[in-house]
Amino acid sequence: MELFGITGLEYIGYFASLMVLLSFTMKTVRNLRLVNMMGCLLFIVYGFLMPSIRIGLPIIIANAAIFLVNLFYLFQRYELEK
Repeated sequence: MELFGITGLEYIGYFASLMVLLSFTMKTVRNLRLVNMMGCLLFIVYGFLMPSIRIGLPIIIANAAIFLVNLFYLFQRYELEK
């Protein structure tokens, strides 16, 4: 499916980039991490949808690692607030 000459796959990549960009406008660290994690998940999907896993693997690995770092610090912060 193409809209304005942009494929669905490209839209996922653009939306993932937008989410990561928006995450840096958040006023709280919690919201920054949550929005950034959504961007990471979109990038992971984007990586899996690439024509070849060889192309998508670096995107998947980097964003999975960033997602896990965000998750770790969210849980660490949650445990400290108990």
